[in-house]
Amino acid sequence: MGFYVIVVAAVAAAAAFLFCLGKALWIFRQPLENGKLKEITKAIAGGAMAFLFKEYRVLIPFAVLVAVAMAVFNHGALRFQSLSFLLGAFASASAGFIGMKTATAANGRTTEAALNGGQRKALKVAFSGGSVMGIGVVGLTVGGLALILFVSVELYSLVSGNSADGNAEYFQRVVFPLLSSFSLGASTIALFSRVGGGIFTKAADVGADLVGKVEAGIPEDHPSNPAVIADNVGDNVGDVAGMGADLFESFAGTIVGAMILGLSVSGADEGLPFRLIALPLLLASLGVFCSVIGILAVRTKEGKNPQTALNIGTFSAGGLALLLSAPLIYLFIGGRTYGDGVSWLSLFISTVVGLICGIAIGLVTEYYTGTDKKPVRQIVKASETGSATNIITGLGVGMFSTLIPVLLICASIAVSYALGGLYCVALAAVGMLITLGVQLAVDAYGPIADNAGGLAVMAEYPKRVREVTDGLDAVGNTTAAIGKGFAIGSAALTAIILFSSFKEQSGVGDETLSLTRVPVLIGLIIGAMIPYLFSALAMGAIGKAAFKMIGEVRRQFREHPGILTGTEKPDYEKCVSISTSAALREMILPGLLATGTPVAVGFLGGIDMLMGLLVGVTLSGIVLALFMSNSGGAWDNAKKMIESGSLGGKGSEAHKASVVGDTVGDPFKDTAGPSLNILIKLMAVVSLVIAPVLKDYWG
Repeated sequence: MGFYVIVVAAVAAAAAFLFCLGKALWIFRQPLENGKLKEITKAIAGGAMAFLFKEYRVLIPFAVLVAVAMAVFNHGALRFQSLSFLLGAFASASAGFIGMKTATAANGRTTEAALNGGQRKALKVAFSGGSVMGIGVVGLTVGGLALILFVSVELYSLVSGNSADGNAEYFQRVVFPLLSSFSLGASTIALFSRVGGGIFTKAADVGADLVGKVEAGIPEDHPSNPAVIADNVGDNVGDVAGMGADLFESFAGTIVGAMILGLSVSGADEGLPFRLIALPLLLASLGVFCSVIGILAVRTKEGKNPQTALNIGTFSAGGLALLLSAPLIYLFIGGRTYGDGVSWLSLFISTVVGLICGIAIGLVTEYYTGTDKKPVRQIVKASETGSATNIITGLGVGMFSTLIPVLLICASIAVSYALGGLYCVALAAVGMLITLGVQLAVDAYGPIADNAGGLAVMAEYPKRVREVTDGLDAVGNTTAAIGKGFAIGSAALTAIILFSSFKEQSGVGDETLSLTRVPVLIGLIIGAMIPYLFSALAMGAIGKAAFKMIGEVRRQFREHPGILTGTEKPDYEKCVSISTSAALREMILPGLLATGTPVAVGFLGGIDMLMGLLVGVTLSGIVLALFMSNSGGAWDNAKKMIESGSLGGKGSEAHKASVVGDTVGDPFKDTAGPSLNILIKLMAVVSLVIAPVLKDYWG
């Protein structure tokens, strides 16, 4: 592997943590002087952290139970999979915690910045909060993988006196299972965080919107709405903590899958060190530095479109990665050509293909979900005739939006495979996520801007402050949709390489996947159904929680009429408690479905049925996730356009129709949709971890 590769990854992780520390300290130094704003910010931060700790108290025993099972049922060095699993789970939870802590600090300070410094200052504070999440996630990923490699490779060589670099069997038997377990720990926590956070935020959002805005006719984020604090807490636990854990596991899974496939290339095990195994980690480390530079490039002038500034950061990081990855790959791989035509040039082009595909998916997503774009204008127009036409048009926009991203994913797979087989497909997936730090920073900026707008209303700031935050929030809706599209695109490639890695680890041939084999067909059909069942559980959970939330908000308005007149204070804590209880209770079943199905199918139906299952869940899940995320984003921005003055503005019949459409879209884009990309990767990585056991079981 080469000690220097681990050192480079460790240096990149250290640089990421130092950057995050500096940004976090800068955010906490920003003024937060208004007493009422301070009080509300404290309540939101307290509610968010309370939920996170309660969620972790549920997840910690589960993670420990899985780790104990790994230690008991494995033997020899594989017992250390339990520690690797716990490290991945801890790192994933840390990613959510770091993002949450910084975001809740940046929310109120963004509002204050909008008052005293305008759009330019507010964007800087909000984006700085997002950048801590973005760079923190990539730093945790490369740092965690570097630690596992150091322990399993370098310490092994030191203790045994034999170099692990030249031992292909040791990598297959020990190193790869440890890396896979790290990815499994990350994926497990990510799924529960995404689903739990999504249920929390959407239950509060639905209750706040339907009763507050539609029935009571009060503005969004009005302090008279009992669900308003829960709604703002939900933005943090779902769109920040859940998203951070989500993208952490995406990045880890992609790198691990690519590293495993590196050894499958003919000739990869003939030299020291295993360069094709180490290359994905080196590229990820390069991406950390490129992302930091891209974040520093985000600048804007007062009155200019914030989207332009964010695009500059994204494209700067991508362009720099493009320029630097060529010499890095050439110097590391050299002029040698491996099996399947794998050379430094084919690897570089594959990385570029993935990077371009990711950016292209983001741009397509921006078109279908962006404010004032044709698809969103169609939904706005449909709102004139009521909720039904708004929903029908939004569904159509979401369905049609799957076409181009699917074609882009297929094109990137075809081109990279032609260049050098599955390993080049894996490098394309790494390329798509190489600038994840800046992509995630742009994504995390959205919830911070959204919360800042809510705080401006609750703290009774001047109208011009809300106008500034609304402008940032509208861009944030689009950046969030872009981030989700980007995550789904990367999930497609990651699932493919994890599936291929499972095939390598389980030792089956290509003939196993023949469609004439009945077990494979059964697996395909079951796999295609799983994303729908999973989404039904998530949506049903939101429906149950929202029903309780709506009942509670109506009760408070009915029993305490002074709330609407401003003479009584709502019981915010009751609504936070409803969302918390529902999220912790309802996240269990979808999580068990994702983790338990591959195990059940693998041991009861066999490896061939499990392979069919993975193909089915990947194909079905990708398209369904794109549809849900894009339709939800389009509904949201259609509502924003009407609230900005279109079709009579706030309070009009068109506005009420758009609120209903947005309420339908919220669980699509913030719970079920983004959770599906974790689902397909989690099922693949569970299969990868149990592959050696299945191989012996069905031997």
